[in-house]
Amino acid sequence: MKSLTSLWSCTANEMAVRCCTSATLDIKYVESRFKHEGVWFLAVTLADLGKATEKWLDQGFVVPSDAPKFRKKPGRRNSCLPEFLGGFYGRVFDPSSGALLEFPDIEAIYALRQLLLMFSKIALPEKPLSGGSPSSGGRKVVSAQREREAMSEYLQCELDVKASDARIDPLYWEDFRRMSEMLFGDLFAKVDRDIYWGRMIPKHGPGAVADRISSNGKWNQRSWTARLQRFLPAEEFLIPNPSFREEMESELNIVEPGAEIPVRVITVPKTLKTPRIIAIEPAAMQYAQQAIYRSILDSFSEDSFLSRVIGFDDQNPNRDMAREGSYSGSLATLDLSEASDRVSNQHVITMLSDYSHLLGAVQAARSTKADVPGHGVQRLAKFASMGSALCFPFEAMVFLTVIFLGIERELSAPLSRKAIIKRFSEQVRVFGDDLIVPRDYVLSVVDELEAFGFKVNAGKSFWTGRFRESCGRAYFEGQDVTIVKVREVLPTQRQDGSGVIAAVSLRNQCYWSGLWRSAAWLDSYLGKLLKFFPNVAPTSPLLGRESALGYEFQGLDPYTNSPLTKGYYVRAESPRDPLDGTGALLKCLLKRPQSTFPIRDFDQDSSFDVSSVDDEHLERSGRPEHVSIKLGRRSPF
Repeated sequence: MKSLTSLWSCTANEMAVRCCTSATLDIKYVESRFKHEGVWFLAVTLADLGKATEKWLDQGFVVPSDAPKFRKKPGRRNSCLPEFLGGFYGRVFDPSSGALLEFPDIEAIYALRQLLLMFSKIALPEKPLSGGSPSSGGRKVVSAQREREAMSEYLQCELDVKASDARIDPLYWEDFRRMSEMLFGDLFAKVDRDIYWGRMIPKHGPGAVADRISSNGKWNQRSWTARLQRFLPAEEFLIPNPSFREEMESELNIVEPGAEIPVRVITVPKTLKTPRIIAIEPAAMQYAQQAIYRSILDSFSEDSFLSRVIGFDDQNPNRDMAREGSYSGSLATLDLSEASDRVSNQHVITMLSDYSHLLGAVQAARSTKADVPGHGVQRLAKFASMGSALCFPFEAMVFLTVIFLGIERELSAPLSRKAIIKRFSEQVRVFGDDLIVPRDYVLSVVDELEAFGFKVNAGKSFWTGRFRESCGRAYFEGQDVTIVKVREVLPTQRQDGSGVIAAVSLRNQCYWSGLWRSAAWLDSYLGKLLKFFPNVAPTSPLLGRESALGYEFQGLDPYTNSPLTKGYYVRAESPRDPLDGTGALLKCLLKRPQSTFPIRDFDQDSSFDVSSVDDEHLERSGRPEHVSIKLGRRSPF
C-alpha cells in the first residue's frame, strides 16, 4: 500500500512545479496521516475535501466548516483556507476572505482535484495480502459492514418511494401523464404496435441471472411466467421455429406469480465508502426486457428530437454541454442520488396508461419481488434497480418528463412539443442520472424533481459558478480539469493479471493527461514487474507504454511482414459452456442481422452471414472467470 503514497507524492511534486509552489509539507502530512489511517485517508478523507472544494468553486467562496478534518493555516487569524495544499488553494481563493479569485489559476484547480480525488474510486482486493496482490482475477468485494448498511439504505429507499407515491397530488400525476404523452407518445405508439403484432426480438446477455444458470444454458430455458405469457408468449420467444412447436410445448413450464423467482440484490464496489447496489434478474425477465429495450431504441433512433435530448450510448453531448455551461453559465449540471431506485413503478404506469399492450408487456417483464440479503424477500415499489434492461431507458424518460414540467411551471404557461423543440432541444440533455438543464429554470426543475420523489445530489450538482461536471468530465470556465483516478491497488507481482492491466492503463492515462512525471514513476514501477514493457500504439493488443513518439518493434511476421514486438498481452477466455440442439439453433438465429422472430422458413433463408458469429460461441460463453497476462509476440500497433 505504500506505493500509493509514493505515487501521490510524485504527482504532488509534479503539480507543485506546474503551479510554482511547494508540496514538501503536504507530502509529509499525507505520509503521517496514511500511517495512522491507511487507505481510508486517501480514498475517503481526501475525497471529502475534494468534493467540498468543488462546492467552493461552484458557490464562489470557501466554507471552512465543510472541511472539519483539515485545520486552517496557522499564524493567519483571518485565513479561511486549509493548511493542507495551501500553496495550491492560495492560487484559487483569497486567503483572507476565502472568495474565489477573479482570475484563479486553472492549473491549481486541476492540481487540487487531482490530488484530492485521485483515489476516490479505488477498490480494495478481495484479500489484502502482505506478500502481494491476489491473483484470482482481480475480483473486488465490499466489506460485510458496508454491505449491511447498503441493504438497509436500499430498504429505506423503498419506504421513501412508497411514501412519495402517496404524497404526490393527483393533479401532478395528470400533468406528468400529459407531458410524457407529448414527449413520447409517438414512440410509445410504435413500441405498442410492435408488441401487438409480435415483432419483438429478444436476446440474452453474458451476465449472471437469478436462476444461477450458465450463459449458454439460458438458451435452453423452458421456464416462463404467466404474466409474460399474456403479452409475450413463450411459444414465440423460446421455440426457434413452428416445426418444433409440438415437440417443445410439452416442456414449457408456465410459472404463476406466487412462484416467480425474485431478483437477487447484491453489492458491487463503487467507492471505498459506499458500494453500488444492483439487482440480478431472472433469465426469463431479462430475455423479455431485452426485446422491449431493443424496440424502444429502434423507435428512439427514428425521432430526431428525442435522440438529441436523451443519450443511451454517447456521453459526449453531455460533456460538450457541461463545457459550454462552465464557460457561458447558461447551463446547469444536475446529479441524482439513488436515481434508479427512486423511479417508482407508478411513474411508469402513469406514463404508459394509454398504451395497453406496452404497459402490459413492461409490467409483465418487471420483477415485483427482491431477495435482499439479511431481510428476505421484499415486494418492490420501485420500477427496477440497475440490472434490469428497462431501468436505464425508463429512468431517462421519467427524468426528461419531470424536467420539462419544472420548466413549464417556471414559465407559468403550458408547453407544446413544437415550443420545446424550438427553445430547449439544445439546452436539455439526459444521460442516466446526469442531467443538463437551463440555469434560468434550474431551481424550478430541482423543486419538481423533489416533488416527484427524487433526491438531487447537491454536492455533485453545479449551476452557480463556473464549474460544471457531467458524465465523468469536469470543466472550469470552459477549460477541461478532468483528472486521472486510480481504480485498483498497484500490483506487487506479475501474476496479478487484473492489477497489472489496471496499472498499465493508469500509466497511459497519466501520460495522455500530461502527468509525465507520474507516468515515468509508473514506468519504473511496472518495469520491475514486467521483463518486457515496450512502446506501443494505443490500438496494440500488448500491454505497453503508449507514446506520442510512436512504437518500437524487434522483427517482422514471416507471413505478413507486419511488425512484431515481444511483450505481455491479455488472456481472458470465456468459460466452457457447450450448447447444442434447439437452444443452439435459437441462439444462432437470433444473432442474425435484421432477424425477425419467431424464425420461419429458416432452412430456405440465404441471408444468414455465418462469418458474423463467433465460431466458438456454442462451446464457450459468458464473462471470463480469470484474467491473466501471457508473454508473446504481437503487433505493436
